[in-house]
Amino acid sequence: MEQKGSSVAIVDDVDDEVQDFSVDENIERGNWSGRFDFILSCLGYAVGLGNVWRFPYLCYRNGGAVFFIPYCIALFFVGVPIFFLELSLGQFTSSGPTACWKFAPLFKGIGWAMVIVSALVGIYYNMIIAWAIYYFVLSWVDIHSRGDHVPWDHCDNKTSSPFCGENFNETATANCTLNGYVIEQGICKSSYGADGTNGTIIYGIVDAKVAKSFGFSKRSPAEDYLYWQVLKTGPQGNGMGYDMDNMGKVQWELVLCLIAAWIIVAASLIKGVKSSGKVVYFTALFPYAVLIALLIRGVMLDGYYQGIEFYILNVKWERLSDVAVWKDATVQIFFSLSASWGGLIALSSYNRFHNDCLRDSIIVSLGNCLTSFFAGFVIFSYIGHLAWKLDVDVSEVAKSGVGLAFTIYPTAVSTIPGAPFWAIIFFVMLITLGLDSEFALVETVVTAILDEFPSLRKNKSYVVVGVAIILFLCGLPLCMNGGERLLTLMDDYAGGWNVLLIAVFECVSIGYVYGFLRFAEDIKIMLGRKNCTSFIWPCVKWWWAFCWCFFTPGFCLALIAYSWYDYNKTFDAKKAKFGGEWIILGWGFTMSLIVAMIVTVLYMVCKAERFLDIFTPRIDWGPALPKHRRLVLQYIPNFVVDPWDISSTNDGNSAVAGNGKTPIEENYDNPAYEPTKFSNPE
Repeated sequence: MEQKGSSVAIVDDVDDEVQDFSVDENIERGNWSGRFDFILSCLGYAVGLGNVWRFPYLCYRNGGAVFFIPYCIALFFVGVPIFFLELSLGQFTSSGPTACWKFAPLFKGIGWAMVIVSALVGIYYNMIIAWAIYYFVLSWVDIHSRGDHVPWDHCDNKTSSPFCGENFNETATANCTLNGYVIEQGICKSSYGADGTNGTIIYGIVDAKVAKSFGFSKRSPAEDYLYWQVLKTGPQGNGMGYDMDNMGKVQWELVLCLIAAWIIVAASLIKGVKSSGKVVYFTALFPYAVLIALLIRGVMLDGYYQGIEFYILNVKWERLSDVAVWKDATVQIFFSLSASWGGLIALSSYNRFHNDCLRDSIIVSLGNCLTSFFAGFVIFSYIGHLAWKLDVDVSEVAKSGVGLAFTIYPTAVSTIPGAPFWAIIFFVMLITLGLDSEFALVETVVTAILDEFPSLRKNKSYVVVGVAIILFLCGLPLCMNGGERLLTLMDDYAGGWNVLLIAVFECVSIGYVYGFLRFAEDIKIMLGRKNCTSFIWPCVKWWWAFCWCFFTPGFCLALIAYSWYDYNKTFDAKKAKFGGEWIILGWGFTMSLIVAMIVTVLYMVCKAERFLDIFTPRIDWGPALPKHRRLVLQYIPNFVVDPWDISSTNDGNSAVAGNGKTPIEENYDNPAYEPTKFSNPE
């Protein structure tokens, strides 16, 4: 309530734990305006493209159903604890990933590292959405004249590469030289240009083994269409003909699709959680409707059981002793839940103070993993049908990443009656799956900027548009011939062991520096007396203590050590895959997070008047609203209720920081309110 005509705004200081979604609890910052806005946004953020193309592949590669054992262990001991920690931290402080570390400013660099990884992933993630938009448009083009056909279901002599299906030709050395051609990289051709084959006439493959080592091999029509027509990466199909000095030409069709993708993202976030919270009702739920429809259609196809059997019944118990299986399970948990990326803190910072974050953490974590499990049945029913149609083993058509989403699945869909319709449905699903995650990634960057510069909050729409434009420009190289290679590099290096290191520092900061017992009390007052989980918190809090203080950071450190060991083993393969210059760039992506943390630590040390200040809670640490800060007095008697009003300490004296200055003199900014918003709580 605000009193008109007064220089001081009087607010409701009574905490009755009632959550009224018709009005914002935090007026300046804003809150989710619907009861399910937050949980659907979190579910959409967690359930992304990785659930569709990465989990099923890892499951079959790591022993079938036995993969669920390390996967579930990683979920309950690593994934859910980090998920709950971040939701609790963001909700308690009503701050994003860069402003929630006021309990120990030393760790603010964690937030900046999160912002960097969210920006990097957001750049290439939206490029994948742009590919899906491109295919969506293609599915509509000439739909009446094509009948049941889609553009990628056959090889066209005019538009396909020489390595596409029936165009593919194997020839002997004698035949090649007899016709006046030359043999290079295992292929027979007329001549070769700077990129190996560009502008040349390909006659055929002479030595399949040598040719494959250079990326030349027979391709399915869908695979050829992706690399030859859409991405235009050259005959190798992986951008190997391009390097950092020669990325090729810009593909303007992809640029237009990327623009469309960023327009959708910016338009959905332009009004903050008020607009994105409504969009997710479609983008988060629609993929489930499509997956159910595709599963029903999939199990009606010949050979579907062959794929399902391979996915779930291909059990190899001996794989449990393989450390790589446990690594894959844990990395997939982090990738799938988007843990330690900052998005969870950003999204939960718009919650009402007494939202049941423990309940939401369990629901979203389990929902995300069950979605991965369910998506596996959908995908492998189609892979089984494709294997049956090609008369090959399922293992020969099961791939990960782009190969699954843009070659295997489109190939399977093209064999179904009414292929254009199912193609449209499938690519709409990919777009919506990607958009949910992209919303949170961009919101993380925007929230960090607004928390650091609160004066920009009234112009949030301009900040959103500005961030979208900058990230779009950064993504333009992905629209070039060598863009797919750069995208793969970013995916491999941007969010690997460095994200696990972020998780370790999160656990250390809460479990040891701030103290678990105090954080447990913070969670207790958030859960209040009316939430369903408030009754069980006193019993289950020791489980979270064990995870945050011991198991989760220990498991992550062990995994980091194994990642370094495994990287040394596979370095030669990575160098052959990318090249030395590309690997240096990849390590630049990886180390950018580490550098951000180190630079921030040095800055905080130099800024602090006393070394202990960087380990000590600031005077404005805690909830954003005084009525919620009063609750902290139950276990911290000298806690300052309203540090933004210099006369509002509990004893009636001016709130003074450790250096003798008031919060106003220190320029301590409340991320939610201006100092004049409050009356003296006394």
